[in-house]
Amino acid sequence: MGPRMKAGAIHRRRVSLPVRVLSHPFHRLLDRIDRGLAVGAIEATLPDGSARLIGGRADGPVATVAVHRWRALWRLATAGSVGWYEGWEAGDWSSPDAVPLFDLFMRNRVPLGDAARAGAVARLAGRAWHRLRRNDRGGARRNIAAHYDLGNDFYHEWLDESLTYSSAIFERPGQSLAEAQAAKLHAILDRTATAPGDTVLEIGCGWGSFAALAAGEGRRVHALTLSAEQKAAVDARALPGVDVALTDYRDVAGQFDAVASIEMVEAVGQEYWPAYLDAIAAALKPGGRAAIQYIAIADDVFPAYAASVDFIQRHVFPGGMLLSEPRFRTLAAARGLDWQDRHGFGLDYAETLRQWRQRFDAADREGRLPARLDARFRRLWRYYLMYCEGGFRGGGIDVAQVTLVKG
Repeated sequence: MGPRMKAGAIHRRRVSLPVRVLSHPFHRLLDRIDRGLAVGAIEATLPDGSARLIGGRADGPVATVAVHRWRALWRLATAGSVGWYEGWEAGDWSSPDAVPLFDLFMRNRVPLGDAARAGAVARLAGRAWHRLRRNDRGGARRNIAAHYDLGNDFYHEWLDESLTYSSAIFERPGQSLAEAQAAKLHAILDRTATAPGDTVLEIGCGWGSFAALAAGEGRRVHALTLSAEQKAAVDARALPGVDVALTDYRDVAGQFDAVASIEMVEAVGQEYWPAYLDAIAAALKPGGRAAIQYIAIADDVFPAYAASVDFIQRHVFPGGMLLSEPRFRTLAAARGLDWQDRHGFGLDYAETLRQWRQRFDAADREGRLPARLDARFRRLWRYYLMYCEGGFRGGGIDVAQVTLVKG
């Protein structure tokens, strides 16, 4: 790791007594974070002029952070990840690369405990706000529109050519993003074990990349979305063998040989996991297979995560929620869906996010992002991509594919 200071070291310039008194509570918070960093380190500069190494006891990521105002730490202590983002947007703190910082917080999530989580008041307020964004039929449409209807021209500038907005699977070093996305789509199709002429229901079709692949290989695809922009894009492709409907998964009629659903379940919410699995079970013919790609958060932090509202839920994806894999698997089993052949590839998502951010930054520099999306929005999305990448690198978030077989 090679930090420049010993663990716990603080280098201070001479400051007045009032400044020392005012900064004392914030150094106590940093002491808590320091005790919770079992691996890795934060090289911090602080508003009182001190430079401090937080952690540094064992090898791991090293983050460089400049805290410009103590308010940044106040926001972190009271509002967790939501407050930390809002401090970044306000200029209270900065970093040349925030990914290692988010990696560190996720990697040390157990020893850190509540040191960087929202306080009780913020948790209660956040849950009340989140409840207003629940994914009943009307809420689901509003929440999907808030994220996916930002404009097809926006997503076109930084996703790969297929407009696939989910983790790729990198099968070899140097593989392009487009090739890795194709590998992921083929893996989902293979899990369906379908043949030409068979029917596939896709729940959450995005901009049609999986439907195009499946139809191109002879399947008949009924694709669902709640995004008007996505439906328009799929309609414009006029894919033979594909029909797309602006339909809630709870309103599906008929049965199919297979179901595919790629990173849609994160938009469902824990309250509606049973309904989502009911819909899959009802849509499958006996012996049919559902190929699901999902994002899960580690169960050692799921209770705290579920009891609060994080940065993504508050500022990027209202109504969203990552899975608890054991809880979700239990619900699937209760509906006669046999959980088979799980394959996790979280670091592939980190690489996908890294490449998305490179493409996003290039589009921003070159002025290719839509002018209606202002500088604040672009900063928000850059932060979002870094936040997610760090979470996957830290190991507390995983992406996986699984096959659910109807008995």
